[in-house]
Amino acid sequence: MNYQTILEEIYEQIQPELTKGKVASYIPALKQVDADDFAMSIHLLDGRSYNIGSYNKKFSIQSISKVFTFSMALEFYSTKLYKRVWHEPSGNPFNSLIQLEYEKGIPRNPFINAGAIVTTDTLLSYYKTKEKAFKAINNFINTLCKENITYDEKIFDSELKHGYRNQALASLMKSFNNIKNPIENTLDTYFKQCSLMMNCEQLAKSMLYLANHGEDPITKEIYINSSRAKRVNSLMLTCGHYDASGDFAFHVGLPGKSGVGGGIVAVVPKKMSICVYSPRLNAKGNSHAGTKALELFTSKTKLSIF
Repeated sequence: MNYQTILEEIYEQIQPELTKGKVASYIPALKQVDADDFAMSIHLLDGRSYNIGSYNKKFSIQSISKVFTFSMALEFYSTKLYKRVWHEPSGNPFNSLIQLEYEKGIPRNPFINAGAIVTTDTLLSYYKTKEKAFKAINNFINTLCKENITYDEKIFDSELKHGYRNQALASLMKSFNNIKNPIENTLDTYFKQCSLMMNCEQLAKSMLYLANHGEDPITKEIYINSSRAKRVNSLMLTCGHYDASGDFAFHVGLPGKSGVGGGIVAVVPKKMSICVYSPRLNAKGNSHAGTKALELFTSKTKLSIF
């Protein structure tokens, strides 16, 4: 299959979609991007890669970081983690307070904001300090993409100053004793992981372990066992796009995770990992053109898991 030709076809067909949707504005620093950007990268298990568009341009990974922190927490805590964060679709917006109140401070899954904050809190407990916790998260992703990445201080500061809803989520969970560390330390770590800057090629490479049952297909290093990789992938399919996860599964048919920075990662088990970037978001907070591009990709390649 000629993947480069397929990417070029998608690039042409996606052009009318690039002006649809809106860039995330609730974090002011996220508005400082080229709204019409588009990039797509795929990495095969044998090391080959194919790219199109501005695939070397870095952007804020935002909620894609939740995949990495969930992988780490699952490795440290195994099934004990599910006592504090469940593994069910939420059916609600990613920053909903209502469901969290109703369910006594236990988030539905680790990919909505409340669940990701709890997951980060467990890593903070494991590493003892926010500095060590963030360094470990950063190092884990560095190892996966085999490059050194870091966070954007302006985006981090913007999230700190404007993250009122996340502060409310953390405070509500603290009242139910589901945040064990000082709220400011947990949120500091969480906002930093969301502010990490990566490009499409780096993100596609970093997801290869989930396309290969938890093992790096090139180095053969095992990051998580196959059972836990299965759990991460299943949650990406059912919860990776918030209350649009069913729609994404219906149209694209791959485990994937979006971020309000405009990125989406996806995996084709035992074949490849994919990243697409387009910063204009649809009404559910997912990349509009990115979702369309992935739908085109699975239609052209017949690589949906269904």
